Amino acid sequence: MTDPDDTTTPFLPPTISPPQLLSGISQTYFSPIPPHLLDNKKNTPCCLGVDEAGRGPVLGPMVYSAFYLPLTLSDPLLKQTHSFDDSKVLTAAVRLSLFKQLCTAETELQKNCGYATSSLSPLSISSGMLKASKAQIYNLNQQAMDATIALIKGVYERGVNVTEIYIDTIGQPAAYQKKLERVFPTAKITVAKKADSLYPVVSAASVVAKVTRDIALEVLWADRSRQMRKRARMLEREESSGESMDGAKRVKLERGDTIVTNGSDAMDVDEPAQSQLETSEPPVEEDEDEEAEEEETNEAMAWGSGYPSDSKCVSWLRQNMHPVFGWGPECRFSWGTAKDMLETKGGVKVDWPEEEEEETQKLTDFFMAKKDQEEENVDELGTWFGTPAGVECF
Repeated sequence: MTDPDDTTTPFLPPTISPPQLLSGISQTYFSPIPPHLLDNKKNTPCCLGVDEAGRGPVLGPMVYSAFYLPLTLSDPLLKQTHSFDDSKVLTAAVRLSLFKQLCTAETELQKNCGYATSSLSPLSISSGMLKASKAQIYNLNQQAMDATIALIKGVYERGVNVTEIYIDTIGQPAAYQKKLERVFPTAKITVAKKADSLYPVVSAASVVAKVTRDIALEVLWADRSRQMRKRARMLEREESSGESMDGAKRVKLERGDTIVTNGSDAMDVDEPAQSQLETSEPPVEEDEDEEAEEEETNEAMAWGSGYPSDSKCVSWLRQNMHPVFGWGPECRFSWGTAKDMLETKGGVKVDWPEEEEEETQKLTDFFMAKKDQEEENVDELGTWFGTPAGVECF
């Protein structure tokens, strides 16, 4: 479990799996449920709140969070004791401290509350929004709705007696609320604008979602920086040694392909072995360099907040765009900012020819004789029950 007072060790919440994050895979997490909420005799009524973080950015995942606890504890524990509020009002340090307490054994929050998250990766969001046919497009609102419903269903399926649900709205509150009431007819559902400021349980959900997204961005940035440094070192070693790697490896190296090798690290695809392109630098110096580079990485993310309105973000996208492959798993290619850069500002133009539609066959075509059968003057009635036997059979 996490020590909420530890400020030296980087905090990686259980809501983030680096291998999935770096592979562009969406991920869902459900926290352990406080045992007393599963007591069939008590059947404790609970309230549940849902909120999101990262709906508008061009970089990073969109995170939905569901937070629940006993109805009687919502105001006393969340609002009065721990001062939960809209995550945008709280400072980053306060948000992080609250989430750490939620992940720390024997704290009031950990003993009485549960939560779940659904992190929709940029790849998943973009692939849904960039379908070739309009009828197949899976827009952001629908993705958000499905993520919300899946989280609430998951809490119900784990045995929690949710009687009241509070949600920060997507679009018109009334229409959204009616949809959810059809899915969850036994619960009292409230969908409202600014619900993260009105209801403490939604405020708590917003904190979980915001911290999860912020740390996911840090993990993506650390991996991106590591890959850039590794590529630079390997190209320098190639030049200094006079040896050259084959064309396929160079393309992968320059493109920035990555594969996940363990829980939190990513390596270059086809990275040369120790004996290839390696200088005789002592391992100790290499470790010191890595430590210094990690410190530089942790100072600040050069891509800023990840929002299209952030000049640092736009500048980073422009400076780090591959003309063919664009960016890595951190980018939502369906956003106008990214699409415009690839199509008009240095990207290679790609023509996607439309496949010609095959001629539609009529049902009557299947009942018509084939041309070759017509040419052979075959007696259709004679072959109805099989091919006539010749004299040679007797």
